[in-house]
Amino acid sequence: MAVDRGATLEVRQAARRRDLLAAGIALLGDPAGPAVTVRAVCRRAGLTERYFYESFADRDEFVRSVYDEVGARAQDVLVGAVSRGGRGSRERATAAVEAFVALMVDQPEMGRVLLLTPLTESALNGRGMALMPAFVTLVHDQLSGVPDADEKQMTAIGVVGALSSLFIALLDGTIGAPRERFVAHCVELVAGADTTRG
Repeated sequence: MAVDRGATLEVRQAARRRDLLAAGIALLGDPAGPAVTVRAVCRRAGLTERYFYESFADRDEFVRSVYDEVGARAQDVLVGAVSRGGRGSRERATAAVEAFVALMVDQPEMGRVLLLTPLTESALNGRGMALMPAFVTLVHDQLSGVPDADEKQMTAIGVVGALSSLFIALLDGTIGAPRERFVAHCVELVAGADTTRG
């Protein structure tokens, strides 16, 4: 990213950090890519190691920062989609699933960083579980048709777990269904969870 030479030090540092994070997403999200080393990240970002250590203490902190960046984007996309999705639970579910597919599948490096990298990257041990409560809360708050508090919590956790497994299977090639069918299945899973329980 080109930055105006007259920009303040803080603006230039922020731009370099963004470039490094973008390089990290590309490298961590590329299953056939090179190992994620400080040197590889700097080469990809077109920066020297001096600038890497300006923003990150070491490789593991960098990997965690990349993961957190993708997790924050995913949450922002979902919250925005739900808020614009209309009044009905099916409309909100459709908006959320389509927005998540656009982020995680149309930009598969994002999906792989969020859903696959925690399974293999030691720097992210437990990180995937740390994001889970935010996604559970988002689903939980949409379950207006489930009046019992315990049932609502269990349903929200179950839906998030099922969706995570579905997206992982899609990204790793286990699921080969067409996009429309995959979206429809996920929407049915989410909307079907929001039914009054007797």
